[in-house]
Amino acid sequence: MNVHADALATLRDWRPESRGQESLREAFLGFLEAREDSCSRECAAGHVTASALVVDAGGSDTLLTLHPRVGAWLQLGGHCEPGDENLRTAALREASEESSITGLEISKEPVHIDVHPVTCSLGVPTRHFDVRYLVRAPSGAQAVRSEESDDLRWWPLDALPGTEVSALAEAARSAMWW
Repeated sequence: MNVHADALATLRDWRPESRGQESLREAFLGFLEAREDSCSRECAAGHVTASALVVDAGGSDTLLTLHPRVGAWLQLGGHCEPGDENLRTAALREASEESSITGLEISKEPVHIDVHPVTCSLGVPTRHFDVRYLVRAPSGAQAVRSEESDDLRWWPLDALPGTEVSALAEAARSAMWW
C-alpha cells in the first residue's frame, strides 16, 4: 500500500468526535479521491501532510517547533516522502527528524485534521491537508533542534503560545492512551 492508498483507508476508517472534524474528514476524502498525487508535495492544488503532537511521558507538556516559514509555534511534521509506507510512519519520521528523540510511540489513528493555506517548498501559495497524530516521548527525552526549525521547546499543554495548536492539544488530551 502506498501513502495515498493508506491516507484514503485511514480517513475512511477514522471517526472523529466532533461534527467539524467529521465535515473536514469528508473534504479530505473528496480531495484524496480526486487527486492521485494529493500526497505529493508537487501537487500545487494542495497536498496531504503528516504531523505529530509530541507529548512528554507524563502527558503535561508538548514539544513545539518555531516554524521558519510560518513564524509560529507548531507541532512537528511535514511532507510525505516517497519512502513513507503510510501517514503514521511519515508523522513518526518527521517527529524523529525534527526532535532527535528516539523511542517515540505514535497513536494508531489520527487525533485531529486541519487544512490551512501555506507557501511551502513549492514557493507558491498552496494548502496543507494535515493529518495529525499523538506521539508520546519516553521519560526524560531531550529534544535537539534540527535545521528545519528556528527553535524547539517544551510547552505546558495548558499554556500554549498562540492559537494554532490549541484545537490539536485539546484533541490530544482526550486521545492519550497512557
